[in-house]
Parts: sequence; structure tokens; C-alpha cells
Amino acid sequence: MSLFISKAHAAAAPAPAGGGMEMLIMLAVFGAVFYFMIYRPQAKRVKEHKSLMSSLSKGDEVLTQGGIVGKIVKVSDEKDFIVVSIAEGTEVTVQKGAVSAVLPKGTMKSL
Repeated sequence: MSLFISKAHAAAAPAPAGGGMEMLIMLAVFGAVFYFMIYRPQAKRVKEHKSLMSSLSKGDEVLTQGGIVGKIVKVSDEKDFIVVSIAEGTEVTVQKGAVSAVLPKGTMKSL
């Protein structure tokens, strides 16, 4: 029977468990990667968007997240809404947060 069954040998002693220092260093490296690659760029974008929303004024040409291009007719500071003129006689009320970009002057005429 020993032809088909190998003999059991005693296993070598397990390697001693490493200290917690390696784990802490690895955790710190993952934390740094998370901060610099995910959190920091997103926080920068949010800060830029907030400054964009606060700098909106009457006469600016804007692009909304829905793809609408228009000129700001009225800015309501207390309600966070703006009125955007899309065409002659056509106005749309949009939330300030929906503005994705302020376009250079004269962009609407070139479209």
C-alpha cells in the first residue's frame, strides 16, 4: 500500500509572525496614495466649482450640465438660482450648481 500513499513527514516550523510595523507602514502608504490620487483632486474640483458659482454675474455666457448654452439675465443670490436667456424671448431658470463652465464673451454668436 505504501506504493500509492506517500509517507507523511512532519511540517517545518511556521515562520515567526512579523511585527505590526510592516502592517502600519503599508497602511500609511495606502492612506497616502488614497489622499493624493482620490481625495485631493476631488476636493480641488469642488473648490473650483464653488468659486465659479460665486463669481457668476449678469451678462456671463454659461454652459449648463444639461448642455444648454445661454446668457445670464438675472442672478438670485438668496435662492441660488439664475435666469438664463437661451434665445430671444426664451428664458430658463437654472440652479447655480448646474452651471459647468463660464464661456468667453461672444461664444453664443459664434455658434
